[in-house]
Amino acid sequence: MKFRAKIVDGACLNHFTRVSNMIAKLAKTSTLRISPDKLNFILSDKLANGGVSMWCELDQKNFFSEFQMEGVSAENNEIYLELTSENLSRALKTAQNARALKIKLTNKHFPCLTISVELLSVSSSSRIVTHDIPVKVIPRKLWKDLQEPVVPDPDVSIYLPVLKTMKSVVEKMKNISNHLIIEANLSGALNLKIETELVCVTTHFKDLANPPLVSESTSQDRNPEQMAEVHIDIRKLLQFLAGQQVNPTRALCNIVNNKMVHFDLLHEDVSLQYFIPALS
Repeated sequence: MKFRAKIVDGACLNHFTRVSNMIAKLAKTSTLRISPDKLNFILSDKLANGGVSMWCELDQKNFFSEFQMEGVSAENNEIYLELTSENLSRALKTAQNARALKIKLTNKHFPCLTISVELLSVSSSSRIVTHDIPVKVIPRKLWKDLQEPVVPDPDVSIYLPVLKTMKSVVEKMKNISNHLIIEANLSGALNLKIETELVCVTTHFKDLANPPLVSESTSQDRNPEQMAEVHIDIRKLLQFLAGQQVNPTRALCNIVNNKMVHFDLLHEDVSLQYFIPALS
């Protein structure tokens, strides 16, 4: 197995740093999947056990000026590495205004992602700062649990309001309840609700757009005013919203009635899918 890559463009470096900061906020530990044309950050806490899942995808050609990898074998040309997300984010923070950044899979008594940051010094000579991030190589037999999640047909799909606004609403609600109901319909309405024995609070968002539904049968049978809803852990939603540093190019919410909510975001050229299961 081999992997080495280099970023020399400042904008690409900043964008990659933003992605790693987002991942660190969304997942304590994540799996980095390296393939010839893509990088994925994966979190797979089984939905069935009430855990969230995440699938973040970036095209390597949009970030790296050099990229070489050799996978486990010719027919399985991929590498899966488990790492502490915060370690990567912290290493990349030193790369602000760097001249270049190199990432390499190394073995220093244990497998590491070695990140070398070339910084400009005052005398215009450069100095190199190196970080070794310990990783765990995931064996081939466990890859099947780390594939892109299958998204069931949603009952309602709706574009989200500005995420900062949504976050400040959810932060206030968290002080009252640990549970939240997200409901939406095909007429552009999205509600965030909390219900306790003492209080019921609802925030209404109106005039949001609905993308055309993929499944014709769903859209034809459904009354546009009828709400689809999902009851979730409010902390999981807040963690997702806290990870969004910049307003995405596209932000979709797909609700599978009483089963799960699936967020589908596009940040320029990085796609993020985030799944929160319904509370049983």
